[in-house]
Amino acid sequence: METGTIVEFIDSQKIVCAVALEVKNLRLRLLTENNREVKLSIGRLSHSSSMHLDLSMGRDRLVTTLKSVALHRNSLIDQIDIQELWEVLNSEQEWIDLATMTAFCFPENATADHESAVIRAFFKNRLYFRFGIDRFFPNSQEKVEQLIAQQEAADRREKLIHESALWLKKTLARGNGAVPDNHSEIIEILKSYYLYEKESPHSTDAQAILSRAGIDSIQQLFTFLVRLGIWGENENLDLLRFEIPVEFPPQVLHATAELATQSKTFPTPGPEGRRDLTSLPTITIDGQSTLDFDDALSIEACGDHLRLGIHIADVGAYIKKNDPIDQEACQRGSSIYMPDRKISMVPACLADELCSLRQGQVRPAISTMVRITPQAHILDFEIFASTIRVDRQLTYYDANLIAEQDQQLAAMYEIARNFRKMRLAEGAIQITLPEINIWLNGNAQPTFTRVNRESPARMLVSELMILANWLTARFLAQHQMPAVFRTQPGPKERLFNGDEGSLFQNWMQRKLLSRFVLSHRPENHHGLGLDAYVTATSPIRKYFDLITQRQVRALLGLETPYSKSEINSLIQALQRPMSLVAKLQYRRLRYWLLKYMQGCTGQKEEAIVLNRRRNGYAVLLKEYLLECHLPFSNSLSLRPEDLIQVTLQHIDARRDVVTVFMG
Repeated sequence: METGTIVEFIDSQKIVCAVALEVKNLRLRLLTENNREVKLSIGRLSHSSSMHLDLSMGRDRLVTTLKSVALHRNSLIDQIDIQELWEVLNSEQEWIDLATMTAFCFPENATADHESAVIRAFFKNRLYFRFGIDRFFPNSQEKVEQLIAQQEAADRREKLIHESALWLKKTLARGNGAVPDNHSEIIEILKSYYLYEKESPHSTDAQAILSRAGIDSIQQLFTFLVRLGIWGENENLDLLRFEIPVEFPPQVLHATAELATQSKTFPTPGPEGRRDLTSLPTITIDGQSTLDFDDALSIEACGDHLRLGIHIADVGAYIKKNDPIDQEACQRGSSIYMPDRKISMVPACLADELCSLRQGQVRPAISTMVRITPQAHILDFEIFASTIRVDRQLTYYDANLIAEQDQQLAAMYEIARNFRKMRLAEGAIQITLPEINIWLNGNAQPTFTRVNRESPARMLVSELMILANWLTARFLAQHQMPAVFRTQPGPKERLFNGDEGSLFQNWMQRKLLSRFVLSHRPENHHGLGLDAYVTATSPIRKYFDLITQRQVRALLGLETPYSKSEINSLIQALQRPMSLVAKLQYRRLRYWLLKYMQGCTGQKEEAIVLNRRRNGYAVLLKEYLLECHLPFSNSLSLRPEDLIQVTLQHIDARRDVVTVFMG
């Protein structure tokens, strides 16, 4: 090759025309049509012609000439019909060299300009031929259809991104706007990106749209979607993010309607039948907003001992294994309780009505009757199917007011206190922390209270439910019936004995508890100080409890039991839904707590130092039982359990941000 030769090369997906200024050892120094000098190897050239330019004409004229040559070569492209060529040549699945293809395109007097035009045309349109610089291979019919579909999809994507960015930008500039009917696709793309970010299948498109619209913060995107009315300001995005079912599918509602209209008679278990306890005075004690009552209590004096009854709604009398209601309940795993809504495991007409132990209504139950002394010494117990009728439906507040005067409540409270003492003597770890309660008032504003879990009513119910679950576990174990047994190894470290730990010790002790384990066979539950444990007292709300209740029902002759393998399969199947339930409840409570605390910005709060971190301290806000980060202060050196005062500096519930500084 000589200097002055007109050549072409591909740069950034474009063909660039240039002239050789210097040729040395297969390396070229070129002047391009864009008036740039570049160096590259001869192997990088896409075309080299016999056309030469006189380098003495000067740089400006050289560039002008190169532009003219490139313009002429591009104009020749219009004379090339690549699709027509492919229709003729695709039956011959072999490479076609540049000279032959140029002859096909320009049969008469083809020049270097025509060769370049062929390269440019086939480089620009690669639907029909595989491009190889100086040769071309016809694609198969299938490949062509595939490439056309890809091109159409790319064109649609580019149009969507362009139009969406324009609309987004205009809407942001106006400050308001409705969603046009033809923009539903973009809304779904933006929603998906906000929920899942890089994990969204639409991440690339969404980022392109936001970039062209000038949006550089994902929080701006949330504000935009709220402004359009797509989401509310307090939207529970976790329900969308984790695809939590809120409504029940039609087949479940249909099965529920059929169940609700059936005769309210209950199967007779075993030779003794379902015992009629409707004359036995029974009470329920629950939260003020509770609608699904699944446990009731009774107590009778019997000479030197008491007859304590824990009666659990017999949900299995209504919901049968593997029917549509049961399958849906298994997929949900549990009811979900949040400050702003409740999502039931089963439809409300079952959870709140038919299965619920409502005052004055005869209901089937599984009753655990315990002969017990006031000191909580158990003489014996029996578990059987029954019918009961609740006489009194109390809230925790109601029960606390009359706890000392009411003989039934006082007797049960005495048993509960002594049963706890027995558990503590066996090494149980009693974590005593207030419950943070958030609910929305009539104006949909969060209201905050701290609930004393150790009030007589709450302590009574908690301990008697633990007692019932323990006895149920023993009953199942004695009959070698597999169930969802809960076991827990000892703690990593014990910070206090009994129930006398400080707030700091209780908070830190909870972090040191070992994780509980689910198994089909019983083992010790060190956290509760019991030799076996199941949960069976909330079958309306928790599927694990319904599974356990069915195993009890099987022992009572009411149905066939689950096998060990079925129990193990259910434990595995329920891991994910139960994990999501815990995450949803925790995150939604935290959201509304922070929402409440946003109104307390600037307020001083007491905090307990938990531990030192690399760039500050972990502290616990005493009032809210909320752990947060405190940056280092040069003037102070803090130790765990120090009581300090901090100021709430900045709180953002949506972004889950809590900032405090020394007050």
